[in-house]
Amino acid sequence: MLTKKQAENRPNETARLEAFSDGVFAIAITLLVLELIQILHPQNGESTLKSYFHHWEPLLAFLIGFLTILVCWINHHHVFDYINKTDSKLLWLNGFVLLMITFTPFPTAILAEYLESEGKYALAIYGFDYFMISIASYWLCSYSYSRFLIDHEDREFFHCVRLTYGYSIIYTFIALLVCFISIPAAIVLYLILFSVFAFPKEFAMKLFKRRQERIRKIELKRKA
Repeated sequence: MLTKKQAENRPNETARLEAFSDGVFAIAITLLVLELIQILHPQNGESTLKSYFHHWEPLLAFLIGFLTILVCWINHHHVFDYINKTDSKLLWLNGFVLLMITFTPFPTAILAEYLESEGKYALAIYGFDYFMISIASYWLCSYSYSRFLIDHEDREFFHCVRLTYGYSIIYTFIALLVCFISIPAAIVLYLILFSVFAFPKEFAMKLFKRRQERIRKIELKRKA
């Protein structure tokens, strides 16, 4: 586990990478606001309040997109709490993660605009973005783990961090398929996904404790 003192003494090798990533996250959120500008200028003589009521889709897109990017930023920050070395391939893998993040405003806008008329396809496009983010996150973690870019004392816990994103690939793929079967069921699945990955460290800790308990039981059986 990474202690507070260890975090404070981390080398600055990843500092520029994290600073650049934070900037991209900020820009992605800023892009979401551009959708809201459309409803600032009422058309056909509508009042401002009436215009907002009739054109709620951009606001919905902003809220969904903001929460999505915020959760992704929380997870990115969580992962880089343990990565303390970089190489050229890691920079590209991180770039792939950021590519998926900057793409997020587009599927969220589609979801808000077409949820009523073409809900299954709109939700599927949004879900595909989640699926790709899961792949990118797992790839980043898996590479960091295999190339020993993690401190030795953190490797066992980071293995559980990596597992969370491995599970998310399977989960988001299933949710993507459910989009074509039932919109309410797919929305429930994404809400569960949201609630879990809003607290990634806590979820990884549960996996870590279960893994430790499993190892302990195996060792007791061997001794018996």
